[in-house]
Amino acid sequence: DFIRVLEIWYHAIKKNKKIIFFGNGGSASDAQHLSTELTVRFSKNRKPISALSLVTDTSTISAIGNDFGFEYLFVRQLEAIGQKGDVAVGISTSGKSKNIIKGLKYAKNNNMSTVVFTGSNIKYIESIADEIISIPATNTSRIQEAHILIGQILCNALETKLGLASFVKEQKK
Repeated sequence: DFIRVLEIWYHAIKKNKKIIFFGNGGSASDAQHLSTELTVRFSKNRKPISALSLVTDTSTISAIGNDFGFEYLFVRQLEAIGQKGDVAVGISTSGKSKNIIKGLKYAKNNNMSTVVFTGSNIKYIESIADEIISIPATNTSRIQEAHILIGQILCNALETKLGLASFVKEQKK
């Protein structure tokens, strides 16, 4: 799954598309963290990688929640900025967050690649995810720890695959 997720991210970026992260609570923090690693830098200064998080604009979040309902939080934003060929990365430790599921369904139906980071419950997302990073656990803390670890490794692997940084070279210095 890791290699397939890396390939999805890589091919999207090579086609000048973007990686769009979203999640709730601690997973929202992971969405912000991973998008920042790509947009700013991971291992060294380099060209930015097109990535963003849908959980950072409080005005948008509160307006969507108020006007449409919290379950439409990510759908509405994907309608506004998602494009064919982008990658939607939903992060849900439970695997059953309605707003994550709705966002992934929208992305899938609109020709975006879909990747999910979740725990052991995949029954609600397996039909709408192109790839799933499933942590075989039910404890939220352990799942989130694994998500950020795997996410960090994916960011470094993407930088390296794009030729923007080399983990091996960095370690030898």
